[in-house]
Amino acid sequence: MKKKNIWILILLLAIAIIGFFIWQHYQSGSDLPEGIVSSNGRLELERFDIASLYPGRVEEMLVDEGDEVEKDQVLALLSSTQSESNLTAAKADEQRARQLVSQARAGRAQGEQTVARAEAEINARLEQQKVAKLELDNARQMRREGLISPAELDKRLSAYNGAVSAVQAARAARSEAVAALSRLDAQISEAQAGVEQAKAQESAAASANDDMSIRSPKSGRVEYQIAKVGSVIAAGNKVVSLLDTSDVFMNIFLPNEQMSSLEVGDEARIVLDGVDMVWPAEISYIAHEAQFTPKSVETQNEREKLMFKVKLKLPAETALKYKGLLKGGMTGMGYVRTNADTAWPENLKIKLAEPTSQPESQANTDPKLETTGQS
Repeated sequence: MKKKNIWILILLLAIAIIGFFIWQHYQSGSDLPEGIVSSNGRLELERFDIASLYPGRVEEMLVDEGDEVEKDQVLALLSSTQSESNLTAAKADEQRARQLVSQARAGRAQGEQTVARAEAEINARLEQQKVAKLELDNARQMRREGLISPAELDKRLSAYNGAVSAVQAARAARSEAVAALSRLDAQISEAQAGVEQAKAQESAAASANDDMSIRSPKSGRVEYQIAKVGSVIAAGNKVVSLLDTSDVFMNIFLPNEQMSSLEVGDEARIVLDGVDMVWPAEISYIAHEAQFTPKSVETQNEREKLMFKVKLKLPAETALKYKGLLKGGMTGMGYVRTNADTAWPENLKIKLAEPTSQPESQANTDPKLETTGQS
């Protein structure tokens, strides 16, 4: 009987201790000075998914879940056979277009020589015409003086008319040569346009080929490998899910009377369970409408069913410095000041130790919360 009573006493004592800690947890906000309010929450990291611009088969995954990656780091490789073929074809098209330009320019050089010869021919024919005209004028004078026969005059006139026709023919040849030059110039312009088009196609093919290497747009931590080696994905399909280790925040929920004086940009504090640090933060978002309180949020008054979400965000440089420690799902408390003139108490002044790979006390984490934080 005495043994049974001892066990009952131990059980009651354990219940009392548990009750005390629960009461202390619920009353943790009541010890705060006036002008500071708090609410519990869980740490979250912004998530972004990396997708492929083009369809293809996954040849290699270069990162594992949990890896830290840098901006422009290659995360995965897709089969590039088709894109490489397109790039080779585009280069061949550019080479053919450049050959057409060279041929057109060579033809123009010949055309310029033809024009030069035509101009020389015109000058020669003009000299012949000038001589023929002098001889004709001389023959006419001599005929008036009766020194030559009419047949001789007709001969000189025919020679002059032939010289005039030769000048006209030379000028016509020059006009045709100049017209040919214009056509060659048009061909050169068209060929050069073909080169530019081929270069654009080559650039697009090279870009598409490069895009078969899936790169990270920014630094972060790999959350999930969505695609697996050997799988065939369509354009726009997700390949890797990353967590932005510079965008760490906690959503807390406050009743109307506590959040009405808050503003975006106000200073805040975050204290994580099991981590002896006080983190700096600021209010980055305040909901415009109240919502039903999530089940994970503990309130001192069960009647407070509608609450306003307030997002507390850590500075990016702090989040990056402690990225090895900060994990999505870590539980803790968020603190804000309803009165900006209220000084932070000693236990809420910023306190950060040098970052280590893991805190001595394990924090309560939930991997499901390392997901996109919706404002």
